[in-house]
Amino acid sequence: MSLTWAAAVESRNGQILRTVWGAAMALRLAFWRQEEADAQSLEQHPKPGLLSDFILGSQDGLVNVLGVILGVAVAALAQPQTDAFRIVLAGGLAATFAESISMGAVAYTSTLARRDHYLSELEREKQEMRDLPEKEREEVRDVFAKWGFNGRELEEATDTIVSNPTAHLEFMMAHELNLSPVERTQARKSALLVGMAAIVGSLVPLAPFIVAASNIPVGIGGSLIVSAIALFLIGWYKAKATIGRPARSGAQMLLIGIASAIAGFGIAYLVGFTGA
Repeated sequence: MSLTWAAAVESRNGQILRTVWGAAMALRLAFWRQEEADAQSLEQHPKPGLLSDFILGSQDGLVNVLGVILGVAVAALAQPQTDAFRIVLAGGLAATFAESISMGAVAYTSTLARRDHYLSELEREKQEMRDLPEKEREEVRDVFAKWGFNGRELEEATDTIVSNPTAHLEFMMAHELNLSPVERTQARKSALLVGMAAIVGSLVPLAPFIVAASNIPVGIGGSLIVSAIALFLIGWYKAKATIGRPARSGAQMLLIGIASAIAGFGIAYLVGFTGA
């Protein structure tokens, strides 16, 4: 193998990886918009907890790496078998660890932001309780009125809450602002769990290629099958553990993964087979 030919192959492989990765990032933005909508509904309840962090990390890692690795695999079919396997393995591992680090960082910063927001609103609410006690009492009264309290029962419930500063503050944070407390250590826990879950999820579509070694078509078929099963199970369990219909949630996760795979195939075909 001449140095000039090797350099050309490396340059082309780099182009393939960058192009497929860009397509996967576009899919990731759409995926995260849906996750944000789901998270907003969950924030109505107590803090989501470690289970939802694991589900989020694993499904995001699987979906994004699936799109990247299948796209790279299709493009790599134009290379000799040994080179093709090396390209797929390098692309898959790069996507796995980039995804896990990114997901962990996002989990850490977003949890810190939620904690900072909660603490700032807590201080503001304390100030309003000191400076505007009548306004705050009326806000408590409005909440109870929405719940169906009226007359003497309404006034007694309001007086009971307002007479206890701790209960009053927690009541306002939960029922006026719809905010839940965030523990000091939660950011680190979320970052670690989401990052590790992203690695586990990312390895699912990569494993069949490792087992199949240089047989890339078998790796592609195996990756699609195991990823489809894993995506459905993640979506199904997410709905069982949180809220929603398990079959619908599983099908939704499965469709997201298939859409990612199709996009990866399409981009890889254009770059790997029609490009110069």
